[in-house]
Order: sequence, then structure tokens, then C-alpha cells
Amino acid sequence: MKHFKQTLNAAAVAIAMITTSAQAANTVTGSIWENQSNAGNATVANVPLTTPDVTFTTVDPINFASGGLYTIGEFLSSGNGSNVLTGSSQLGNTMANTLFDFQGTVSVTSGQTFTAGHDDGLTLVIDGITVISAPGPTGFVNTTQTYTGPTGTYAFNLVYGECCGAPADLAISLPLTSPVPEPETYGMMLAGLGLMGFMVRRKKIT
Repeated sequence: MKHFKQTLNAAAVAIAMITTSAQAANTVTGSIWENQSNAGNATVANVPLTTPDVTFTTVDPINFASGGLYTIGEFLSSGNGSNVLTGSSQLGNTMANTLFDFQGTVSVTSGQTFTAGHDDGLTLVIDGITVISAPGPTGFVNTTQTYTGPTGTYAFNLVYGECCGAPADLAISLPLTSPVPEPETYGMMLAGLGLMGFMVRRKKIT
């Protein structure tokens, strides 16, 4: 009975870890760089390779708007479930000339359309395919484009630049999902369940 309980506990822990990992993958991670001269050209190629000034997480829909203060902190606090990870000392700084890089995983269908509301520019890339390319300065506008890549679960980058004065606005809904589990994950689950079955059978025999 003792060994059975230990096995059951171990299996429960493994399943909880996998479930927690899947839930975490449904969030979006964001990075912010300040004082970027290329904030008016929000492309993946212009994302700095240096350490971000601020990092954070958020959830879908991605929906941010600056208020009267036009600060990074005010912008992030307007978002859906935003959580600052690093750079909290920078939250009082201006939004001007900031570059954002959002990353996560989406489950998409070929022919699916995406609409982004933005002021200023942004670029959306899914599995290396540019879906929305509107990187330059603009007043608030809704941009709609169609994803033409294959159906499946893929990584995405959403790059947003705020370059040219208030307001700052970004709104887009993405079909966030968890990455497809690695084969080793399935193997661990099957091994654990098999061991549990063996222990139960052995207990019944004895």
C-alpha cells in the first residue's frame, strides 16, 4: 500500500507539472526596449539583441492603451492580466520611442484573418510568415490581414513600436495555445500510468 501511494503521488505530481506548464504556455511574454531610434519601423529585424529594459507577461486578448500620463507603467496596467517580471523601476518612463516584442504560441488555420488596432506600427509573424506588416508611424487604425501558412501550432512574434507621441494603442486577439508536447512528455506519462497499473494489479494478486 505504501509503494502504491508513493507511485500515485508521483504520477499526480507529474501530471500537475505538465498541466502547469501548459497553462503557462498560454500566456504571452513581452519585452520592452526604451530610447529606440527605430521604434518607427516595428519589424522583427529591428528587435534589439540587448537585454530588455522591461519584461512582462500578459494574456489574450492583447489590449493596451496609454492614458494621460503616457508612461510604460500606465500602458502595461491597462492590459489584460499583465504581470511585470523585470524592470519595475522603468515603469514611470515615457512611452515615446519604445519597441515591444511579444512572443508565444498560437494554433492557426490557413485562411484565418487577424485584425490589429494600433497607433503606431506593428508586425505580426507566425512561423516565420509575415501576416501583418504595418511597421510605420500611424494614427489609430485597424489593419486586417489573412494568414496563408499551414494549419497548425506555431510560435509567433508581434513587434510593436511607439515612436511619435501620445496616444499609444495596441489591440489584437490571438488564438493562444500550448506548444505540442515533446515525445518524452508522452513517454513519461505513459510510463507513470503503466507503473500505476502494474502496482494495482500486483496488489490485487497479493
